Amino acid sequence: MTVEFAQAWQDWKAEREKTLADPYGWLALVSLDWLEDSPRTYPGLPGRWWQDAEAAYVDPAGGQLRHEGALLTDVHRFELVNSGAGTRVTAGSVEIEIARRSGHLIRVHDPKAPVLHAFHGVPAYEPDPAWVLTGRFEPFDEPRPTTVGAVVEGLSHVYTAPGRVVFERDGVEYTLTAFNGKTGGYSILFTDATSGVTTYAANRSLPVAEAAEDGTVILDFNRAVNLPCAFTDFATCPLPPEGNHLPFAVEAGEKLPYERQ
Repeated sequence: MTVEFAQAWQDWKAEREKTLADPYGWLALVSLDWLEDSPRTYPGLPGRWWQDAEAAYVDPAGGQLRHEGALLTDVHRFELVNSGAGTRVTAGSVEIEIARRSGHLIRVHDPKAPVLHAFHGVPAYEPDPAWVLTGRFEPFDEPRPTTVGAVVEGLSHVYTAPGRVVFERDGVEYTLTAFNGKTGGYSILFTDATSGVTTYAANRSLPVAEAAEDGTVILDFNRAVNLPCAFTDFATCPLPPEGNHLPFAVEAGEKLPYERQ
């Protein structure tokens, strides 16, 4: 292993942990509530909240709520994409995230969250160049909407799979379904023989850069990361699609968080 390889991984890990320590990030979650069809209040939150089949709604009811910087003075409607990005409403020092996960939910991000204040990094395997593998991306004729389960029982997510990634290890070929990455490239949700032993049982995620013109992709398992559900019970993370289990131990990337040990 070269000094440059180790340093690049350390820099990546430091940036990853900095992101996790965001005062309004995943570790700041302190609650998750599913909205109902009739307006109701939730403990500690201003306003009255509800949903219908198309959207989520809030009536500030005199409370101080802001959305995208503007004070809400009347009923506000939030039309969101299922399994997509949410939006946030500010209430004092907390942010209330509204998201659509089949039904609509609200989650409170509080910079005073105990998990956030106890955070001291993510345990990980030491970087190893042997876990940087070359594969090929095989696009589907048409991107496929793919339904997967979730860490929350009874919930499902739908993501777009543009194709699959094929690679070899020790002379054996493996195939993994790839989803579109949030900022380009691909995202591969997977489990392996370490899952539930030294790594989080439900899933890990491997970001993969866009394929080269000849379809070549690089799988750097040293950068396999935990999803938010590995750190908090207030996340609704997807499970890997069928077939995305590797029968060998991927002893690379992030391990089971300290918070779950």
